[in-house]
Amino acid sequence: MLAAEAVQPGDTAWVLTCAALVLFMTPGLALFYAGMVRTRTTLVMLQQNIIPLGVVSVLWILLGYSLAFSADLGGIVGDLELFGLQGIGDTTPAPAFHTVEEAVTIPTLAFVAYQMMFAVITPALITGATADRLKFAGWVVFVAAWSLVVYAPVAHWLWGPDGWLSNMGAQDWAGGMVVHASAGAAVIAVLLVIGRRRNWPRTGSLPHSLPITIAGAGILWFGWFGFNAGDGLQADGIAAQALLNTHIAAAGAMCVWLIAEKITDGHSTVVGAVSGAVAGLATITPCAGYVNTFAALLIGAIAGLVCNLALRLKFAFKLDDALDVLAVHFVGGVVGSVLLGLFASKAVNSFSADGLFYGGGAGLLGDQALAVLIVAAFSFCLTWLIAIAIQKTIGLRAAAENEDHLDQAQQGLDAYHLGGASDLPGTGGTEAGDTEPVGTAAVPAAAHGGRTKLVTALLDPSLVRADELQRLLLAGGATSIVVSDAHVRTSAPQPQTLRGNRQSQEFPGQLRVEVLVDEARAQAVAAALSRYSSAAANGYIQTVDPTASPDDATSAR
Repeated sequence: MLAAEAVQPGDTAWVLTCAALVLFMTPGLALFYAGMVRTRTTLVMLQQNIIPLGVVSVLWILLGYSLAFSADLGGIVGDLELFGLQGIGDTTPAPAFHTVEEAVTIPTLAFVAYQMMFAVITPALITGATADRLKFAGWVVFVAAWSLVVYAPVAHWLWGPDGWLSNMGAQDWAGGMVVHASAGAAVIAVLLVIGRRRNWPRTGSLPHSLPITIAGAGILWFGWFGFNAGDGLQADGIAAQALLNTHIAAAGAMCVWLIAEKITDGHSTVVGAVSGAVAGLATITPCAGYVNTFAALLIGAIAGLVCNLALRLKFAFKLDDALDVLAVHFVGGVVGSVLLGLFASKAVNSFSADGLFYGGGAGLLGDQALAVLIVAAFSFCLTWLIAIAIQKTIGLRAAAENEDHLDQAQQGLDAYHLGGASDLPGTGGTEAGDTEPVGTAAVPAAAHGGRTKLVTALLDPSLVRADELQRLLLAGGATSIVVSDAHVRTSAPQPQTLRGNRQSQEFPGQLRVEVLVDEARAQAVAAALSRYSSAAANGYIQTVDPTASPDDATSAR
């Protein structure tokens, strides 16, 4: 066991903090993905991301850590000497290929906890590609099997003390290959097994809450400091370099992505901003502790351009990658791992080899390219076998009839219970005395010898204030006002562009207003309502018996 005097409290505290940051990335990823799916599949997406926190954590303690970091077994994986962390007190963490000092100065359990969080978030990345299609039980079994059969061996090859890829000369600071390339290759295999969503790519769905996506991206960016800056296992200059590299690569990728998006789509969007940032974070991950700040900026800029261009690949290869995991994470991880062969510098980290641009020749570049191919091929093949086995037994893809309402089918719940009418702006003021009571005046009775009319209109929500509408209708003699949500077909669908994918919204949201009013005032009320409508024909008038059910209304006039 690591001698007590060799443990550095500062290093230990830093690694434990980084473990917490990486854990925080998992709910951040859940929000990032959930905001981009439909309201009827939001809870399922959240659950698919959260469940690895339980399943993978338990398996990591029982088997995962031992398979990844105990003594080498046949050059493929660790043995089971540390099953259940038995005997862990007699070991020291020794990922010697990327430590920044020869002595490891943290307790083994701190290293166990830190690496656990990487194991948790890696399979969760896959869910963005498979949105709207996974069966819960099949996904749980997949996560369990994949974390042991695919993730643990790859982590052993590149991060274990006897890893054969690291001994060959390949470098992966924080997971360009172990996390992003392996998960990305797994995405391709899973998509080939479960197939596309119905009618893709002819039809698609728009994100239900981009603010949630932006919040998730912010959490990911914050947590990524622990993801990259903790891998040296010490609170020192290389940790500071890795943290700065992480941020500047994300910033550079964001800027380039926005420029590319403006050129190709005509708009620089907030979704593009966070997509570029995440692409930069994924791409700098294998390089963070090996390159200088200027190189990190260049790597981020390259990521912003290349990952943006890669958005078109899913259509070229007909892979229904719902939230562009391949373009952002797989391409980012692969590109970053290869660029390390160009930009790595021993001046930054003495444990690194020099890249091509720093006088090291093409040796590291070749090692990186070969390692990427090996990891991607291994992950693809094993993932395909796992996915096929699950699909043929308990099923991995959800039933087609449940695809449009997975939350109800799998959770028995809905994520939201909201209505547009309740969100209309209304009366307000700085103090209670500033507001003028609405509707306190006497309402004219519909008893002038005429009949009662039902005036129905469709209004543009952007033109309506609730207090103004209520005051107008009451002054016009309304005896009953009902406001509800409606979605109406338009002759000119509203175009929406998300990550280069243009979609049309054929049924934009409007407000349906139904007003009971005396016959003499019906036309005036209808004319008043028309000012809130963006369409020429906005409603109709019916004769009704206010004591009867709505089904008894006579035909429209």
